[in-house]
Amino acid sequence: MKTLKICIVLFTLAFTLPNQAQTADEIISGYLEAIGGVEKLKSIEGIKTSIKVSQMGMEIPMEIVRMKDGRIITSMSMQGQTYHQQTFDGETLWGHNMMTQQAEKKDAEMTANFKLSMNDFPNEFVDYKEKGYTVELMGKETLDGTETFKIKIIKEPLTVDGKQEDDISFYYFDTENMVPLAMTAEVKAGQGKGMTQKISFSDYQEVDGIYFPHSMSMGAEGQPTTVPMTITKIELNPTIEASSFSFPE
Repeated sequence: MKTLKICIVLFTLAFTLPNQAQTADEIISGYLEAIGGVEKLKSIEGIKTSIKVSQMGMEIPMEIVRMKDGRIITSMSMQGQTYHQQTFDGETLWGHNMMTQQAEKKDAEMTANFKLSMNDFPNEFVDYKEKGYTVELMGKETLDGTETFKIKIIKEPLTVDGKQEDDISFYYFDTENMVPLAMTAEVKAGQGKGMTQKISFSDYQEVDGIYFPHSMSMGAEGQPTTVPMTITKIELNPTIEASSFSFPE
């Protein structure tokens, strides 16, 4: 398995793009080319990701299945049981209640917001203009000692408590390798509402000609506690039974 830093194409980009990339469009174009190219990304029909989440001294196995048509399964295994956190069949969003262990449908507002993410497979930056998204280069910023390009992306508005709010995220692209090292966004709902969530990305490795981060961490910006996540396997175009996405009647 190749790593990002030893890829000859990326090695070349590392010396040319930082000096030339003056706009958000050029940075994003360089990034998509660096991780495999738009055509390869658009040819993906599904992605199955196996993850180990380190939390409270335990390693919790998780699995995320994302399909091109918007269907998603996010599941975790604990004490021999598999729980669906968020599963979407294209119309119904549902998950297991951890207290009752019963499957429950999510409310209309959460489902409507989730449907917007159907545009973001396999990557929100692929055809972002056609999706109606806007991007802006905010300048350079040093992140954990590394110089980055800070890119602002505004997607379709979310509905929060019945009102529309802009869906804004900031991505920090390594100026050397042209890949995101982190993403930040305001938490719109739940216990962390109003806080800024930060997800860090590292250890980019090649899977069937496309580079994906294999190490991530998630937490609130400015807080010392983060949740480390190790991606143990990525499978492209997996075969998944259609019934796996359906709400259990």
